[in-house]
Amino acid sequence: VASTKAFTCQLSVLASLAVRAGVARGTISREQETTLVRQLSEAPRYANQVLKLDGQIEKVARDLAHYKNVLYLGRDTNFPLAMEGALKLKEISYIHAEGYAAGELKHGPIALIDENMPVIVIAPHDRIFEKTVSNMQEVAARGGKIILITDSKGAAHATVKTMETIVLPDVPEIISPIIYALPIQMLAYFTAVFMGTDVDQPRNLAKSVTVE
Repeated sequence: VASTKAFTCQLSVLASLAVRAGVARGTISREQETTLVRQLSEAPRYANQVLKLDGQIEKVARDLAHYKNVLYLGRDTNFPLAMEGALKLKEISYIHAEGYAAGELKHGPIALIDENMPVIVIAPHDRIFEKTVSNMQEVAARGGKIILITDSKGAAHATVKTMETIVLPDVPEIISPIIYALPIQMLAYFTAVFMGTDVDQPRNLAKSVTVE
């Protein structure tokens, strides 16, 4: 019902379409296309590495299950992942969760931050990483519990105390959303298990919506 596989497949298809559109419009060369297609084909290998982090993610979920509200933050392509993480958590664990663009934090959501608010930050080390670190510093200054999902370089440069840092493999940019979707989905799953909810049949939900 939660459609985690569908979301991951959608990301894969959209990435493939973007590559083909780039070639058709002449914005990427055939050589670049070959590189991007090869990188896309490596997604399963990286996904298997992320799945091996299940023990750490389960530990985080055990703590998360004690909270009533959770915020997710992400910038650029990680903003939709923040919304995906919040949606999955509320769907199957019934914990209230919201996903926000990290740049919007000071425009309202920051009012919610206190010691009872876990904030899950999705932030691979990229060109806008330092801006996200600034957001994390704002959260930390208000007592928020930060759970950072990043890569090895991001973990090394995140000058903020976190509740937990989940370090993913360094991946090509084109498959980053696919790989970073996995830990947030796993986090929702394990949290729901600890909450004792029915992960496969969440209340009030159906796989297909047939009414307007």
